[in-house]
Amino acid sequence: MEHETVIATQSEQLLLKACHFGASDLHLIPKKEHYSIVLRKFGRLVETGTLPDEAAIRIISYLKYLSSLDISEKRKPQSGAFQKEIEKHLYAFRISTLPSVFAKESMVIRVLRQNYAYPVTSLYYYPQLAEQLTHLVHHHQGLLLLSGATGSGKTTTLYSLIQYCRTTLSRHVISLEDPVESSQEDLLQIQVNERAGVTYAAGLKAILRHSPDVIMIGEIRDSETAKIALQASLTGHLVLSTIHAKDTVNCLYRLLDLGISFDEMRQALVGIVAQTLIQVEEKEERKALFEILSDEPLLQAISEVTRGGFYELEEGTTLADQLQEIKGGRG
Repeated sequence: MEHETVIATQSEQLLLKACHFGASDLHLIPKKEHYSIVLRKFGRLVETGTLPDEAAIRIISYLKYLSSLDISEKRKPQSGAFQKEIEKHLYAFRISTLPSVFAKESMVIRVLRQNYAYPVTSLYYYPQLAEQLTHLVHHHQGLLLLSGATGSGKTTTLYSLIQYCRTTLSRHVISLEDPVESSQEDLLQIQVNERAGVTYAAGLKAILRHSPDVIMIGEIRDSETAKIALQASLTGHLVLSTIHAKDTVNCLYRLLDLGISFDEMRQALVGIVAQTLIQVEEKEERKALFEILSDEPLLQAISEVTRGGFYELEEGTTLADQLQEIKGGRG
């Protein structure tokens, strides 16, 4: 019993270390003679220590137990999650294991603070773009899409925007996510569960019967979800979601691939936002840059693409232009 308490304490100290560091991920990486403790922050991996094999294996087993995983199974990948209060803050820890060449399991722990969303204005490098972005969610209906690479902060932006809708605009917000990244007590959040029949499409149909003002969809990934999201945006709901596309204009082509016509885009879209993150060295933090296509430029872009042409954003407004300007300023 005492031994189990020691392992539980060591595991909690490890999680506390990750939270204090502000890490997004904690890696336990097996080496030939020990385990490395590696923390990810702002996309960078930092090795912060080592663990003897015996201690690391016991900690991994304990974390698997908390995540309701099979402790005896070490040859197959597993994933799960658990929540824990650390220093009066609730965190969700998402666990993923993989077998390694050293016949030892590796583990990655995603660290997600719950019941917390960053204020919109705190996230962005250019304050005027933050104002432009929040202006878009003042619409009472329409479709607002965010695009960007994995790890570009799209989900953080979505949470910030829906919290703004909930608190500042006093709207009824429902989210549909796969999985729920961050629990928010004052939001109604639905998790996709394919086994239980709660797909994005089925969940969205159910949400529409629940009288929402704003709907947040984790990702538009197929034509059925795209069409239901579009329909919701045309019938009195503001719909926010992410979509995979290189930039704002290419998002129009992506929607076309998903079966959305140019006429439907013209009616539904209130804005398309492409996002990336930059490192602000002097503050040791990352800020978001945005390429925003809305209002008249959005209609012009749709018209140009409809004719088979290619629309170019105003000089200085693309992500590439902003990055160049910042780089020039630093130089």
